[in-house]
Amino acid sequence: MKLKKGKNIMIVTIGLICFILTYVIFIQFKTIEETNITEIETMTETELREKIALWRERYEETNEKLQETNETIAEYRNKREANQEAIELLNKELLQAEILAGETDVKGDGIVITLAENDEADELRSYIILHLINELNSAGAEAISINDQRITNMSDIVDIYIEDDEGSHYLFVNKEERIVSPYVVKAIGDPKYLESALTTKTVGFIDMYSEYVVSLERQNNIRIPKYSGKIEVKYIDMEGEK
Repeated sequence: MKLKKGKNIMIVTIGLICFILTYVIFIQFKTIEETNITEIETMTETELREKIALWRERYEETNEKLQETNETIAEYRNKREANQEAIELLNKELLQAEILAGETDVKGDGIVITLAENDEADELRSYIILHLINELNSAGAEAISINDQRITNMSDIVDIYIEDDEGSHYLFVNKEERIVSPYVVKAIGDPKYLESALTTKTVGFIDMYSEYVVSLERQNNIRIPKYSGKIEVKYIDMEGEK
């Protein structure tokens, strides 16, 4: 809002300068029109020369003011353009910061990994999901979600066990979101690099957890929602604040 107000003030200032210049030139021409022609005809050569010199001096002054005004207008225009470039750069940096912080919905090309248990394998634990997320981050993933829950640096994934006859288990994400198998992990980034990081023989994620049902596919226009939790800063002292 402040940037927009400053831009409006600059536009009004330029318009005011142009108006004043136009008014000064109009007064000069008006004065010339009102000059007594008969008086000019009866002037001596010396008086005419002095009159011409006076008007030449006034013309030069007016022309000088015109040049100064044009320079001022050009300066304001340059500043306005520079401010516009700065605004665009700040908006771009702000958008990137919001994306990295998970504060906005995003979409792009990438991969989708689906994990599920089978009858022969143990239940999927949080450390397995965390391993997958770390592999994706190392491969350059720009945004990640699991079961449509955005994963950021502030996210946590923990195991929750319920003491009942079945010994129920599920995962807790972002402090308050409960998710269950199958786990669908979406990652936006270079599909080739992301896939390569997970499919490397023996040491790749898919081979390491082959006892589970794991599928991977490349997709276009993957949509990942913004972070649903609250980001709170409690212990960091903001620079410049007392």
